[in-house]
Amino acid sequence: MVIREGSNVTLKCAATGSPTPTITWRREGGELIPLPNGAEAVAFNGSFLTIAKVRRLNMGAYLCIASNGIPPTVSKRVMLIVH
Repeated sequence: MVIREGSNVTLKCAATGSPTPTITWRREGGELIPLPNGAEAVAFNGSFLTIAKVRRLNMGAYLCIASNGIPPTVSKRVMLIVH
């Protein structure tokens, strides 16, 4: 996904299963995720991860991890490129 610096971006992830999976976002390499309230965290729970006023330091790989306690845990990698 390519986004212009200073724009807002929403990363989307969905998963189905029984029981219903929990969606967790992480950054590859353990970098912090910028949260909508201005804070930062190692992980974010929810299907939609919104980054306001994206900056180049937000560029990189984001992992969407779906888990419902029953193996296997499934993940999807989203590459965010900021210009």
